[in-house]
Amino acid sequence: MKILVGLGNPGAKYERTRHNAGFMVIDGLARELGVDLSQKKHYALVGRGRIEGEETVLAEPQTYMNESGRSVGALLRAAYADISDLIIVHDELDLPLGTVRVKIGGGHGGHNGLRSIIEHAGSPDFIRVRIGIGRPLPNGDVADYVLSPFPAGESQALPDILARAREAIKAILREGPTRAMNSVHQK
Repeated sequence: MKILVGLGNPGAKYERTRHNAGFMVIDGLARELGVDLSQKKHYALVGRGRIEGEETVLAEPQTYMNESGRSVGALLRAAYADISDLIIVHDELDLPLGTVRVKIGGGHGGHNGLRSIIEHAGSPDFIRVRIGIGRPLPNGDVADYVLSPFPAGESQALPDILARAREAIKAILREGPTRAMNSVHQK
């Protein structure tokens, strides 16, 4: 079983913000697969479905971004899952807007959600689907930037970006993360 977690912040205030790109991908995947994400457990909204033949738990932590690890740790323990069964979908400042990348392991790069997951899971060796959101203008506040909604021009590109992230997840489950990395990065 795979554990697929989109990172974000709960509540209407954060719904369309850059930091909620992970939630947006999971919401789209749940709609596409007919998965109900209304079950509340392990500090998350949770649903189960089959993606590319793989039994998968879809989750959106409700702990706020900086405490995402509390939920992810609980999900891993409840499913008796290994760190290699974990796929985290998150926004990435260090990638240009619209870039989708697959990565295995690595540090947190200043992302507090990843920092929390690494701390609670005990390892950084999980699979990541990184969604580029770009950086704020020089001297711009990073917190304000990630917690602000996508502006009109970027919002128009968002459906395609989120669709590519969903396809990256399917490629991971179909081909494994290394082969998915190669195919996703060539597009």
